[in-house]
Amino acid sequence: MVYRFMAKHPRSVEGYGESLENLARAVGNMTYDRTAEFIGELACDIERQAKGDEERGRLKLAARLYQVAEELYRAEREMTLVWKKICEPYMED
Repeated sequence: MVYRFMAKHPRSVEGYGESLENLARAVGNMTYDRTAEFIGELACDIERQAKGDEERGRLKLAARLYQVAEELYRAEREMTLVWKKICEPYMED
């Protein structure tokens, strides 16, 4: 059962191998507006997975994934504020 789950959800991102640190740095090194956009896309995907789990009756998993998605949406909003209020005014065109 665990192996079937792992086959659907890979343990690494193509191009980054096993290094989640390098992936995090790559995302974190983008301009903060793009980092915010990435966080929002991740939130959207987690929410999509939560809906799927809810439809399959995995209510505990779905509830936790909805919470994670909401926290990611909050992080997206905060990162957007960082960009708009602090960074963007000083960026060159």
